[in-house]
Amino acid sequence: MDWRDTGILLGTRKHGETSVILEAFTPAHGRHLGVLRGGTSRKLAPHLQPGAQLDLAWRARLEDHIGSFTAEPQRSRAAAALGDRLALAGLNAVTALLAFSLPEREPHPALYDRSEKLLDLLGHRDLWPLAYLQWELALLEELGFGLDLTSCAVTGATEGLAYVSPKSGRAVTAKGAGDWADRLLPLPPVLLGEGEATDSEILEALATTGYFMENRLAPELRDRPLPAARAALIARLTARVVP
Repeated sequence: MDWRDTGILLGTRKHGETSVILEAFTPAHGRHLGVLRGGTSRKLAPHLQPGAQLDLAWRARLEDHIGSFTAEPQRSRAAAALGDRLALAGLNAVTALLAFSLPEREPHPALYDRSEKLLDLLGHRDLWPLAYLQWELALLEELGFGLDLTSCAVTGATEGLAYVSPKSGRAVTAKGAGDWADRLLPLPPVLLGEGEATDSEILEALATTGYFMENRLAPELRDRPLPAARAALIARLTARVVP
């Protein structure tokens, strides 16, 4: 069994004296692991940073074996991230959430495309937070936990949407919420693709997407907490709003 694909490096861990277990997200083969021999060498190790784009070839005797990779660096994203704490936190959050959320060897080409485009925006401080929020929405949608913000779950209205139901993930108007408003999640305009998309609004929206990641996605897929890298990103963005 063998294939060749491009991929985003999610991480590595040491395997033996000179090899690593490489974990990558590819468009055609999903999240995939394999042994990369010589991965700790001076030639390869500097290129094996999370977020790096790699040309990958995988081979195994049987399809269900872990197999082995050969990898050629295509481009690094480390330079864009290392000089910017927000970018570095974002890079770590994206790669950690992909590794945490995606089933192994299940293709998600649309999510792959969005993830690649998001990582290519690293360093664009004015664009990145909104792009990241949209990526989280896409991640939830791709994995079956998407929000339905098209109309009110109670009244059917499409105007005046103000809340999100934590149970259904559907939008609710202030009228529809009634006395239950304090039990609902906020629906800032940025989640509807409206308004100025300030950092404060994006943080409010990330609190809502974060609720569904913590209380729906994580228990269903992994039954363990979300990666700490997401909280680190939220903290970094919060520091930008409140120095």
